[in-house]
Amino acid sequence: MSTYRDLAPRGSARSTVLRTVAARERRSHLSAPRVPTVGIDIGGTKVMAGVVDADGRILERIKTETPDKSKSAKVVEDTITDLVLDLSDRHDVHAVGIGAAGWVDADRSRVLFAPHLAWRNEPLRDALQARLAVPVMVDNDANTAAWAEWRFGAGRGEDHLVMITLGTGIGGAILQDGEVKRGKYGVAGEFGHMQVVPGGHRCPCGNRGCWEQYSSGNALVREARELAAADSPVAYNIIERVKGSVPDITGPLITELAREGDAMCVELLQDIGQWLGVGIANLAAALDPSCFVIGGGVSAADDLLIAPARDAFRRHLTGRGYRPEARIAKAQLGPEAGMVGAAGLARLVARRFRRANRRRVERHERYERYAQAIRTGTLPRTGATADATGGEPPVRTREP
Repeated sequence: MSTYRDLAPRGSARSTVLRTVAARERRSHLSAPRVPTVGIDIGGTKVMAGVVDADGRILERIKTETPDKSKSAKVVEDTITDLVLDLSDRHDVHAVGIGAAGWVDADRSRVLFAPHLAWRNEPLRDALQARLAVPVMVDNDANTAAWAEWRFGAGRGEDHLVMITLGTGIGGAILQDGEVKRGKYGVAGEFGHMQVVPGGHRCPCGNRGCWEQYSSGNALVREARELAAADSPVAYNIIERVKGSVPDITGPLITELAREGDAMCVELLQDIGQWLGVGIANLAAALDPSCFVIGGGVSAADDLLIAPARDAFRRHLTGRGYRPEARIAKAQLGPEAGMVGAAGLARLVARRFRRANRRRVERHERYERYAQAIRTGTLPRTGATADATGGEPPVRTREP
């Protein structure tokens, strides 16, 4: 994997558009349905960009740290532009897809709100499209990850799929027949903020008892730190591992100790998994999908998490024993899912762009033929075919 280069300014032309791409011989948008595209996954700590082919293979990926959220939106746009320009030096880039951790409007043009970035109703698509001179697609990162898993990963062959991403919080996405369901305003899939415990733990969203306060990376770490801070006998192993520094307790450390057989860490993952199963049962009652795909960093715990989730799902499923049960599977594409999905969705946008461009070219050619017929006096008379004007309706002329 390449390391990100801190690109110095290379002239106004290069820093604003993909002139290095335009200057090369590149396949036409009208005749290259399987063109390579760039997918970009923007999170709270990193920006990952990669060139992805039509089969979901990552040809190259690079990454950098996410600019501090106190900086302007333009700083983030500059970072994205530099990454794409870097990749375009070595690859024939035809479209760019952005998977952003935030709310994206139904038109996939504006980021309405991003908790980790300075985006508030930000017209990201148009801003980047003007700078990169290729089609740009913007979507929520859970939507892009879900599409990738449906197309290339654990959800292949499923016609009704729900993805749940377990990280710091809980995100999600809904797919039906390969189409992401975004809702009227574009913000569907915020499963983490379903309230499952009235009056429960306070959530950063402002409410109490949200699902992500009981089944997420934050919930896992919070429970472990509370036990360690209380000097609980069951936490001695993890206290020793962090040398008494409770803030050093992390989700990956808990998972590592659970794999080694630490009883407290195993129990904590079981608790998180049981709450996960409760939430999945609620979603099954509302959406009735054929498959749930579990992704995000916490899913690295594998069956330490997913096995108790399956058990709790079966116990809480409405109509259990009298209805088909949805399959629960771990995501297969790992942390690259959002990037791969963004690139794939961008390819669909590029295809629509090519079709629209083809129609514009054909329409222009028809008008040119029609204008030429007027200039040469060869317009068809009443009842004549329109072949000469490429499909234009016959024009009635007055007899002298």
